[in-house]
Amino acid sequence: MHFFSKNHHLKKKQSEIIVFVAAIALLVGKLTLTMKLTRFIKMASLLALLQIILPTLTNASTTDTIKKVELTLVFTDNSTGIDATVKQKMIDAFFKVYPQEMARFNANASREVIFAIDTAYKGVAATSGHYVRYNPTWFVKHPEDIDVVTHEVMHIVQAYGRNRVPGWLTEGIADYVRYKYGVNNEAAGWKLTDFKAGQSYTNAYRITARFLVWVEKNKNPETVNKFDAAMRSGKYSDEMWKELTGKTVDELWQEYSANPVI
Repeated sequence: MHFFSKNHHLKKKQSEIIVFVAAIALLVGKLTLTMKLTRFIKMASLLALLQIILPTLTNASTTDTIKKVELTLVFTDNSTGIDATVKQKMIDAFFKVYPQEMARFNANASREVIFAIDTAYKGVAATSGHYVRYNPTWFVKHPEDIDVVTHEVMHIVQAYGRNRVPGWLTEGIADYVRYKYGVNNEAAGWKLTDFKAGQSYTNAYRITARFLVWVEKNKNPETVNKFDAAMRSGKYSDEMWKELTGKTVDELWQEYSANPVI
């Protein structure tokens, strides 16, 4: 609903600007006839008009809808800087990794996903429901970092809603998934963060992801699956670490710190 509301407002804004431009053109025409404006004044009027129009034109949004099997990806872009090849790689990554994530973690995840390349967004990417916003500047500077898609669409699969879950574990699982299913990590120079003293399992993202890889390798290969399902159903608790591995999360981190090889 948020996406379609944005398109509606954009079209309304464009219509209003067209009417405004037509009115100014008519006014300039009348002034030219009645006041014999000089060429210089005419040019100044045109330049002022361009200053009004150009920002709107450069923020015009394009929308593509791609359907494959039972999935629909709506891809909007109000930028001008992202290469078409990068956009295609993002689309290809979605249709490759999203079905894999759904198959492993949540077969009931949304069948329709919206990608928005949005110049108003200044982070890297953010997901809300089935709507993902991307910062175009990030992909201009990091065109190989396609697996931002892999991380973000996992948040759609997670669908934890308003359940009280640890944010560090939510992001750790998403980067664990990027590590497991990413399509371009090596080319992007992305890898799990090497262990070093002073880290904590609550650091989230790649640090937590690496810890989860270690836990699955050395303790229980179903750990991430169990955590994800429990967080989605609202049944997660810290006691689950001991139930699944025989040790508390702090005891596991201590053991991991002593021998962090994965």
